[in-house]
Amino acid sequence: MKASPAQPEIREVMDIRQAAHYMGISADSLYRYAATGFIPAFRLGNRWRFRKSRLDEWMDRRSGLEEAAAPKLVRTQKKPVRSTRVIGRAVRTGS
Repeated sequence: MKASPAQPEIREVMDIRQAAHYMGISADSLYRYAATGFIPAFRLGNRWRFRKSRLDEWMDRRSGLEEAAAPKLVRTQKKPVRSTRVIGRAVRTGS
C-alpha cells in the first residue's frame, strides 16, 4: 500500500480540482468564477485549466500586494484661486 503525500504536487497548469485546492475554495465556486471570466482561466477541449503564475498574479492584484511593491506617485491638485475681481456686477451708490 502506497502512502500519499500530505500536500499534492502543485503544477504550473492545474485542472479545476487542483486549482480549487490551491486557492482554498470549492471547485463549484472556481468553475463559476472561470465561466464568468472573473478569474484567469482557459479551456483545453471542454475542461478548464488554470496557470499557477496567472492565479498568483491575479491574487496579488486583488489583494493589493502589487501596488504596495511599487507605489505610484500621486500629485495633489491645488484648489483653484478665486478671483477677486467680480465680473458683470455694477456697483450701486445710494443717494
